[in-house]
Amino acid sequence: MIINDIADGLLRGVEDAQAGLREALFDPVIRLGVTGLSRSGKTVFITSLVANLMERGRMPQLRAAADERITTAYLQPQPDDAVPRFAFEDHLTALTGPEPHWPESTRAISQLRLSLKVRRGNWVTGLGGPRTVHLDIVDYPGEWLLDLPLMEKSFRQWSDEVLAAARDPVRAEHAAPWLAALEEADPARKLDEPEAQRLAAAFTDYLGRMRAAGLSGFAPGRFLMPGDLAGSPALTFAPLPAGATPSGSLAKEFARRFEAYKRLVVKPFFRDHFARIDRQVVLVDALGAIHAGPPAVEDLRVAMTNILEAFRPGPNSWLSAILGKRVERILFAATKADHLHHSQHAALTAIMEALLADAKRRADFKGAQTQALAIAAIRATVEQELAHQGAKLPVVRGRLEDSGKEAALHPGDLPSDPSALLVPARKGAAEWLDEGYSVMRFAPPVLSRAPGEGPPHIRLDRAAEFLIGDRLL
Repeated sequence: MIINDIADGLLRGVEDAQAGLREALFDPVIRLGVTGLSRSGKTVFITSLVANLMERGRMPQLRAAADERITTAYLQPQPDDAVPRFAFEDHLTALTGPEPHWPESTRAISQLRLSLKVRRGNWVTGLGGPRTVHLDIVDYPGEWLLDLPLMEKSFRQWSDEVLAAARDPVRAEHAAPWLAALEEADPARKLDEPEAQRLAAAFTDYLGRMRAAGLSGFAPGRFLMPGDLAGSPALTFAPLPAGATPSGSLAKEFARRFEAYKRLVVKPFFRDHFARIDRQVVLVDALGAIHAGPPAVEDLRVAMTNILEAFRPGPNSWLSAILGKRVERILFAATKADHLHHSQHAALTAIMEALLADAKRRADFKGAQTQALAIAAIRATVEQELAHQGAKLPVVRGRLEDSGKEAALHPGDLPSDPSALLVPARKGAAEWLDEGYSVMRFAPPVLSRAPGEGPPHIRLDRAAEFLIGDRLL
């Protein structure tokens, strides 16, 4: 097995080196990973980014667009034949049609290639004429990233960690049905497949309960996104308490299936997709976590720190094609900034930076460039000021998703000092002492776009400049 892994790695290294040489000699490729945990807006982000790169009238902070050096942008077949295509046209129709609605979330990996024809940025490089830069966007669920740390854990280590976390007061209510099912099981008994399925289903239900409560840190990620693996042995196991593991027992089989999950699910994802990314966007629904309360904020902080551990941040060189690429730039984007008046965007960005401080320092130390931004890939609201108790109250107004009616929202003032949120969250507070934070689900706006304009957004052009601007010079 080890020899096969080494041979497989060397073969892929040679193939990647050949691909890297082709990119250096001909058309450069930027491989951009887009991920985030559930409801963070990956599908909308990719759709709006591509639409705004094709029609660049709303992209003044992307220098190559502002200087009119991007002469054209067009879609091409994605390079990976085994990866589904991101359904850009369907998603754009959903967002910009006569009755706009949010597109269905993608629950598996997908890819899209956008090719940009770019004029050179200075007279020396301009002597070679325009060039084509390919932007390969890889969309994958953030939950899959939470699986990568499993590669370094045994079934026993993973079980102990999950069981300890499940007994934490924050998770105990959600874990109660699963723990009750576990109490009735005898891991040392001979494997009984209906019993194995019952335990796996109870554990999956626990993961689903956590996600519904706004908690982020759960693995294995495929349990809630099984795809064609639904019902397979690789997804039919659960953590077990320590004890004897005789041959043929439930415990022995669950340990074997845990290793199969790593071999069949986690390792191929890392090898075939994740290890080839050189720019990365991590989308975060920070407002949703704040609304859910201190436990969700702390859970999000831990989850995002764990996610960053999966990256290999740092600068790339010509050796990267052989040794494996490193993520050069990572953007941490707090989505749904249009749910706040612009006067609170700085506070949201500061909270985002504080939420990810440990993870960001680790990436910066290893040479990667990182940035935090508050963005809205599609701006669904307009800003207003309403009279309230003798003062002006800044609000946002939009069309509600459930009823279609217009409504104004003031979600509560975010603190200027992020520690006002992060300290109670780290200390295990059950709720905010001062006030809660409201959220509404706004529908996409009915758009009336001028020729050459993509969908309205907030800071999507700044995000694009950070992620790919240096490669468009």
